[in-house]
Amino acid sequence: MDKTKGVLEAEISKVLTHWEKNYLGRGSVSVKSDILRDMVVVVLKGVLTPAEYSVCQEKEGLLSIKQMRNSLVESGVEEIKEALLTITGIEVVSFHTDVSTITGERIMIFKFSEDLQSKL
Repeated sequence: MDKTKGVLEAEISKVLTHWEKNYLGRGSVSVKSDILRDMVVVVLKGVLTPAEYSVCQEKEGLLSIKQMRNSLVESGVEEIKEALLTITGIEVVSFHTDVSTITGERIMIFKFSEDLQSKL
């Protein structure tokens, strides 16, 4: 692979930002991707709306926002996996995510079939 780690991480962040805007209708405030062995860890800041923060004040609302947000992301994750395969040439074998209703950050972890970091 002729790309540097930093270039690849920036491309992944750009793909996720584009996907968020097209699929979810709005993007996060910032996206940072880090390649770590056979994983890419992505931190997206500012994903919750002011209304969602308000609903999260009660436990029932918090759980419903987490469930809804995770369902939305999971429903479109195949598109992200395809884009990551195109960028890296390596297949994503699993995906994990959660959103913090306190900080409004979403963490995404993409696990690849091979060690991406060692190829850079």
